[in-house]
Amino acid sequence: QQHAGNPVDWWEWGPEAFAQARERGVPVLVSIGYAACHWCHVMAHESFENPDIARLMNEGFINVKVDREERPDVDQLYQGVVQLMGQGGGWPLTVFLTPERVPFFGGTYFPPEDRHGRPGMPKVLQALRDAWTTKPDEVRQQADEFREGLGELAGYGLDAAPSALKAEDLVAMGVQLVRRMDEVNGGFGGAPKFPNPMNVALVLRAWRRAPAQDALKQAALLALERRALGGFYDQLGGGFHRYSVDERWLVPHFEKMLYDNAQLLRVYAHLWRATGDDWARRVTYETADFIMRRLGTSEGAFASALDADTDGVEG
Repeated sequence: QQHAGNPVDWWEWGPEAFAQARERGVPVLVSIGYAACHWCHVMAHESFENPDIARLMNEGFINVKVDREERPDVDQLYQGVVQLMGQGGGWPLTVFLTPERVPFFGGTYFPPEDRHGRPGMPKVLQALRDAWTTKPDEVRQQADEFREGLGELAGYGLDAAPSALKAEDLVAMGVQLVRRMDEVNGGFGGAPKFPNPMNVALVLRAWRRAPAQDALKQAALLALERRALGGFYDQLGGGFHRYSVDERWLVPHFEKMLYDNAQLLRVYAHLWRATGDDWARRVTYETADFIMRRLGTSEGAFASALDADTDGVEG
């Protein structure tokens, strides 16, 4: 609905769109986002509302808009494509497919012109249209490689019986994760820094299995305490933002997600149970209160996100 006024000829995900692609002999551009996604709004304003870029999209592609809240299955599949390309994934997700739904190129946000080390959307569209027209065999080969990679990704680890995992395996995984963590600020990687709640939960569980491994405890405490001290955690309203713009958990990206807060609530509850720390108890209760108060709906359900934008401006 947010994209209804775009000059892009958007199709819904479904057999009709791919039948039209086969009939026209063109590839499919799939744009995946969701209503509260700030960078989805940015790309929409910069590219999808631009008549010249929309013309390139309409002339060379069948354009499909997908809401990841409605079709998480489609989103999960093509997030794997972008990760196979060595990118981190995320939204807006932009994936190019053959009419048989096999991907051959993808990325996340593309600006309207070259910047931030990313190619501009018009350059991407023109290059892929030219490749589809002049090098169809190479494009199909690339698609076959992605198909094979996705098959391997989908089957990864399925040959391991659950009984083969032991407590010491959990501890070893926790130790490996600690080696990858930021020793100063906690968490993983640099800016922007995401919460990765399941990684920290695994480190916490590993420490409970091996209490003598003090490094596991200290890493989990550092990661969770630093997140709760900065602007990444809403000091006034409770609950956690989507990510920290900087590596110190100081400046938040103001969007708030239900699934982030649900997972972080569980991790802080486990930390409180394990340590009895008053600050962990406070964060646990404040986060639960935020989820019920701000994300709870009159129908007895929960909203999936709070938008990062107010009156068209982030924050």
